[in-house]
Amino acid sequence: MLAFVLRRLLATIPVLVMVAVVVFAILRFSPGDPAIIMAGDGATPEQVAQIRQTMGLDQPVARQFLIWGGKLLQGDLGKSLMSGVPVTQLIGQRLEPSLSLAVLTLAFTLLVAIPLGVLAAWRQGRLLDRAVMGFSVLGFSVPVFVTGYLLIWVFAIKLGWFNVQGYTPLARGFWPFLHRLILPALALSTVYVALIARITRTSVIEVMGEDFIRTARSKGLTETGVLLGHALRNAAVPIATVVGVGVALLISGVVVTESVFNIPGLGRLVVEAVLARDYPVIQGLTLFFAFVYVFINLVVDCAYTVFDPRIRY
Repeated sequence: MLAFVLRRLLATIPVLVMVAVVVFAILRFSPGDPAIIMAGDGATPEQVAQIRQTMGLDQPVARQFLIWGGKLLQGDLGKSLMSGVPVTQLIGQRLEPSLSLAVLTLAFTLLVAIPLGVLAAWRQGRLLDRAVMGFSVLGFSVPVFVTGYLLIWVFAIKLGWFNVQGYTPLARGFWPFLHRLILPALALSTVYVALIARITRTSVIEVMGEDFIRTARSKGLTETGVLLGHALRNAAVPIATVVGVGVALLISGVVVTESVFNIPGLGRLVVEAVLARDYPVIQGLTLFFAFVYVFINLVVDCAYTVFDPRIRY
C-alpha cells in the first residue's frame, strides 16, 4: 500500500509539470498585454515598456518559464502583477470561503444522493425511481448559475429567509457562517447530487442481482440490512470513483457559484485574475486546483481497499 501511494505521488510530478507548461504557454501566447492593462489608457509607450521590463515580460518566453519554474520549485508562486501580494498569500486569504463551500456541498451531496440512489434502485421501474432519474436529468441540464439565481429569487428575495449575497467567516459564529453558505451549497450540489444518485442507482442495481444478495435474503435479513449491509457496500467502489471524478465539477462550479453569490473565495479570485490578465495568480491557482484534484483521486484510490478488501496494490 505504501509503495502504491509513493508511486502515485511520483506520478503527480509530470502531471503538474505538464499543467504548468500548458497554462504558461496559453497565457503567454493569448492576445493582450498585461503591461498595457496595468499602465492604463493614458500611458505612453515609454511607460508601458518600463512596466514590461519591471515584470520581466521583455525577456524571451523560454527564459520567463525557466525563471518562473525555478521559483516554483522553491514554493514561490510569484507575486500578483496588480496588487504585488504573493500568490500564496492570496490563496491563503481566499481559501476558507471556497473550502467551506466545497465541504458543505460535498456533505449535502453525499447525505442526499446516496440514499436517493439506493431507494431508486430498490424501487426500480416505479414512481420513486422515475422521479429520481427525472431529477438527475434536470440537475445535469440546468446550469449552476441558473439554479443559483432561481434560489436567490425564491428564498432570498421573495421569502426573505436568506441573504442575497456575501460571506460571513466562521470566526463570527457558526450559524451566521452556515446561513450564508446554505443557498450557494444547494445551487452547487444540484449537478453533483444528480451525478452520484444516478451512479449509485446503477451500481446497486447491478449488485442486487448477485448470488450473495439472494443468500442474504434467504438467511432472513431485512431489506434494509440487505441494501445497506451488502448491496451498498459492494457498490461503493464505482460510487467512490465518481465522487473523485466529480471533484472536477465541484472546482469548476465553485468559480461560477462564488461569482453568483459574491463569495470572496478562490473562484472569484480566478475571475478577477483572468480579467486583469494577472499571469502569476492564474498560474498559481491552476496549479493549486490541479494538485487538489490529483490528491483527491489519490485518496479515492486508497479508499478502494477499505470498501473492497479484495483490491490490493
